Amino acid sequence: MEKDFDNLTPSEDAPRKRVIVVGGGASGLMAAYSAAEDGHDVLLLEKNEKLGKKLYLTGKGRCNFTNDCPPDEFLQNVVHGSRFLKGAIYRFPPAKLMEWAEKEGLPLKVERGRRVFPVSDHASDVTKTLEKACRSVGVQIKLGCEVKSLVVSEGAVHGVQTAEGEMKADVVIVATGGLSYPLTGSTGDGYRFARETGHTVSELYPSLTGIELKEDCTPMQGISLKNVVLSAKRGGKVLFSEMGELLFTHYGISGPLLLSLSALVCRMPIHEIELAIDFKPALNEKQLDDRLIRELSGRKNERMKNVMRALLPKALCLELLERAGIHPEKEANGVTQGERRKLREVLKNYPLAPKSLRGFSEAVITSGGISTNEIDPKTMESKKISGLRFCGETLDVDAFTGGYNLQIAFSSGFLAGKCIK
Repeated sequence: MEKDFDNLTPSEDAPRKRVIVVGGGASGLMAAYSAAEDGHDVLLLEKNEKLGKKLYLTGKGRCNFTNDCPPDEFLQNVVHGSRFLKGAIYRFPPAKLMEWAEKEGLPLKVERGRRVFPVSDHASDVTKTLEKACRSVGVQIKLGCEVKSLVVSEGAVHGVQTAEGEMKADVVIVATGGLSYPLTGSTGDGYRFARETGHTVSELYPSLTGIELKEDCTPMQGISLKNVVLSAKRGGKVLFSEMGELLFTHYGISGPLLLSLSALVCRMPIHEIELAIDFKPALNEKQLDDRLIRELSGRKNERMKNVMRALLPKALCLELLERAGIHPEKEANGVTQGERRKLREVLKNYPLAPKSLRGFSEAVITSGGISTNEIDPKTMESKKISGLRFCGETLDVDAFTGGYNLQIAFSSGFLAGKCIK
């Protein structure tokens, strides 16, 4: 039987508190579990009709649960807020999260890049495990209940205001997520609550997302490339240069490389970023030139649009020939040394002009959020409002793709539910 939260009384033998957790995602569920496990009376409020709605989208529906790396290496993959997160990640690192999950009945497996997934490959099993764990320690869960505002007076939080009226609490933990994937209910409520209670919220940006280009990419739409190097510069300084996978889309480029790049540049003026692709990173300039000479001499009577097929997909061949100033119908034996040099240049350094990042509707996470200067890193409690805690994507912390952001949600949620006095 569920508890009557409004009629709970603290036990005589423990400093039992009434705790309301706002948001039933990864950080909120972990915060609720952590607080209830410590003996507090916890009510979790979720405005959606089910818990963990955004979790269902992570890892392409498989849920990249965490990354199986030690805390020091984990923090190297945090783009913003690593110093703030240090205590949380060491207190509740990936190893402890994995141990906890398997103890709660969720078998895990480790894949490429040490990404951790449920053995079932079903994100729903992660949510079910979190919900089951919460209910096992007495968390009361109320779905379809939207929090409109926080009840704050005299420097302390006293509860929340919902459409059903005011709900009192000694502690309120805000775990409402960011702005990414708004259809899952992530509409920035936590940022509004923070501003309304006097907190600083930095500018918000979509992160782990694709990049729109000024060039017309329609002819190349759908081309997927592996083992290419994507580089980014700003003012002549190299910001990023990695080998991996890339996908041309109707708007520009996407894929794993772009997710990582966007995390680094999302807070920068995008027009100042210079992008370039090396289509043949395994070959240096001399080796590539030798390869071109062999192709041209071995197929000297063939048209260049066909010769290039030995190097690249058809649609990309036409684009690169145009960039090199070579007519696709030109025969290989007519290509000049200068044209070959230009072709080599575009194969090794194909420039692209970014226009903008894709929006929050496609971004995996939000970069920016509540200033960590106003949050105690040991408890996630506000330094401005007693009893008010924030965790997960509401905070100004974010990381690369690979399970790191979900671990941040779990670790910060774990601390937010702990140490309640």
